[in-house]
Amino acid sequence: MRPIIEFCSGNAHFGTDKVLKPFDEHPDMDVVEYGCLTNCGQCYLAPFAFVNDEIVEAATAEELYSAILYKIKEIEEL
Repeated sequence: MRPIIEFCSGNAHFGTDKVLKPFDEHPDMDVVEYGCLTNCGQCYLAPFAFVNDEIVEAATAEELYSAILYKIKEIEEL
C-alpha cells in the first residue's frame, strides 16, 4: 500500500516543512500539505503528521522524520 503522509503548514514552525521535502521527492509516497489538519492543539505542541490517517508525533522535526519512516515500515509489514 502506498503511504499517504499529510502535513499541516501551521506546524511548519517546528521545522516540519524540511521533513516534508524528502518524502515529497520519493516516488512511492503521496505527500500532501494542508493549511490545516484540524488538530490545532497538537499543532502548537509538537511536530506531527498523519501517515495513512494515523497521527505520528515527535519532540523534534528530525525525530518526526524517523518516526514517519518507522510508521511506514510498520504499515508495510502488515
